[in-house]
Amino acid sequence: MFPRFLLFLFFGLMTFPSFGQSKIYELRVYELDFFKPAEVLHTYLEKALIPGLNRHGVAHVGVFEEAGEALPKKLYLLMAYDSLEAYGTVTDALREDSEYLAAARPYMEASEAKIPYTRYESSFIRSVSGFPDLVKPAADSGLFELRIYESHNEDALRRKVKMFNDSEFKIFEEVGLPLVFFGENISGHQMPCLTYLLAFKDEAGHKEAWSRFGPHPEWQRITQLQEYANAMNDITRVFLRPLGYSQL
Repeated sequence: MFPRFLLFLFFGLMTFPSFGQSKIYELRVYELDFFKPAEVLHTYLEKALIPGLNRHGVAHVGVFEEAGEALPKKLYLLMAYDSLEAYGTVTDALREDSEYLAAARPYMEASEAKIPYTRYESSFIRSVSGFPDLVKPAADSGLFELRIYESHNEDALRRKVKMFNDSEFKIFEEVGLPLVFFGENISGHQMPCLTYLLAFKDEAGHKEAWSRFGPHPEWQRITQLQEYANAMNDITRVFLRPLGYSQL
């Protein structure tokens, strides 16, 4: 059955003319318990959930951990759906998928003591016109940068998204900042906000690409426009590394 809170989102967002063409991304963040092994979760994701999603049309599922030694450890799971309705269809299909259910049994039947997290946080993000689809990164991408831009209200966020649609996506392309996905959050605890993911070969590639961004003439021009003044008020940045079974 289509989850109730997503049903409200679905009907509300259908008022947007471009919504039918938007991808919907689900970004899950699992905060792992310090003293519990996480194998049961990794096995579930690798052997049950990701193959099941692939069978039902969800390709290029990303699984990442934070770079460095930050504690508590976190696991990031990224899934791209063709629409919000497709999310509900795939979720229902998995519940009837005998192959998925068999592979998922060790995880689903695990005792509470063996589950390596207490809860996971899930954000839903819809793509924007300037970057409508997920793009699989280069095969040698070893460092990802997740960025969340918060705005003080919905109009400020609208202006920041417009800034990307009108100019920033082109700047990113020209300076070598390769986007994996970009979208406006429709649920999550940092709203109103947008979220995007960049992929790099390594830290040197990351540093070099960003060094070209600030001096870019178009960036210098648009930062002086009153239209975009105070369009965002906070940035969250997280560096991620793909796990061995990630499809991104």
